[in-house]
Amino acid sequence: MAENMTLFWGSGSAPCWRVMIALEEKNLQGYKQKLLSFEKLEHKSPDVLAVNPRGQLPSFKHGDNILNESYAACFYLENQFKSQGSKLIPDGPAEQAIMYQRMFEGLTFYDKLGAVIYHEYYVPEGERLASAIKRNCQNLITELQLWEGYLDKVSMMETQNTPKEIFYFSVKHALQTGSHLVGSSFTLADVMVFPTVANLYRFGLSPERYPKLAAYYALLKDRPSIKASWPPHWLEYPKGQDTLKDI
Repeated sequence: MAENMTLFWGSGSAPCWRVMIALEEKNLQGYKQKLLSFEKLEHKSPDVLAVNPRGQLPSFKHGDNILNESYAACFYLENQFKSQGSKLIPDGPAEQAIMYQRMFEGLTFYDKLGAVIYHEYYVPEGERLASAIKRNCQNLITELQLWEGYLDKVSMMETQNTPKEIFYFSVKHALQTGSHLVGSSFTLADVMVFPTVANLYRFGLSPERYPKLAAYYALLKDRPSIKASWPPHWLEYPKGQDTLKDI
């Protein structure tokens, strides 16, 4: 099944990582893949442009079907292989509502992170303004606080039906060990958002300042689909950057 799939991807790219996690979760190992270098502009090569005229990664092809947006590719994989691997869309309407909401808020989360960690990459030196950098950092802080609150609410939801005598222990345990974005189940929301969270810590975010996000990261980083698709240059160079150390 996976033999007629091709993925062009870049190491450390959150959009690429989303698709790779989804492929692992759906037991679609063995697909054709090509790791490309952004620095060498390999994503602008003729092979990529033939699949994706925008020259962006990921570029994904299944047979004659081409999906170059990571969200589209992940939805496609879940819908085409519903009975295979992990079930990534919950059945209940309440759980689906939270999943879809967090998924698409994840785009804003990633954009606000990118505005800080990739500022020097996207903005020419002569156009970099201290006021813009400060504003981007503050926007990211606000976003991080929002996600801290979301994870806190999920932890509380998981314990709201707990007998009174173990309620407080359960809340403490949930906050210490972390939670998925939609309660106890790993869903498409986690597929989409975890790579953003992983990049936070790759770029030096303090776990002490954002304990719920840190617990979420700790919960998922050793999940088999995530370990199998971990960015290779992160493995080769475990020490990241400190861009976010003061955030």
